[in-house]
Amino acid sequence: MGRTRAFHPLPRAHQGHRGHRAAPLVSAFALLGLLAACGSGADSSGAAQTPAVTSSRTSGPATTGGASPSAEPGTTEPGVTPPGTADTGSPVTQSAAAAPRCHTSELRASLGRPSPGAGQRNFPIVLTNTTDRTCSVRGYPGAAFVDASGSQLGPDPKRSPDTPTTVSLAPGHSAWAGLTFASPEITGAKTAVPKALLVTPPDERDPLKVAWTAGEVPVAGKNSSVFLTVVQPGTGG
Repeated sequence: MGRTRAFHPLPRAHQGHRGHRAAPLVSAFALLGLLAACGSGADSSGAAQTPAVTSSRTSGPATTGGASPSAEPGTTEPGVTPPGTADTGSPVTQSAAAAPRCHTSELRASLGRPSPGAGQRNFPIVLTNTTDRTCSVRGYPGAAFVDASGSQLGPDPKRSPDTPTTVSLAPGHSAWAGLTFASPEITGAKTAVPKALLVTPPDERDPLKVAWTAGEVPVAGKNSSVFLTVVQPGTGG
């Protein structure tokens, strides 16, 4: 899949009470909105594509994230999951001495509560540790909108200019990455309504399938780019 180089670091969300996380979340999504507004180049086409079987790698230059519907999806709870349901406190940490990497089979993916933005739509992609051991995630997840047949809608998301850090997840705790795009009704981009969002944890190849209930997404045309941030502690709420 394509590769996009990083530009400048974005602020990271901080662990703690919901009130303290709100400002960094809004700031991160606000800057992503500027990136989305700057992505005025036309995408190749709106035709459905089959997502490539590609890992969501975090080393080297920033690249787009991908997910493969041909791989066996992990089990996730359908629909949108409100933030805070899995994030319960300080055991979620950022540390250079990280626990072993979290594998797809050890995580649950969900969508957190959307964060409003001027002319943009913002969604936290939440990854929750479902095991009884601490594991870690680092960098960008992969993401792909798919239709009912599993074919990809639109190109792979682009990566925002973030600096990856390692997030250690105690059992039951979460990390999130921001997904954002300019509102299609404002940009006039060609749209489609996905059936699901495939989320591939960082450095993994197998995706987790999350039901998409948030309506249309841009798939082609001017300002149709979708952006992702690096994973950060918490649920983004």
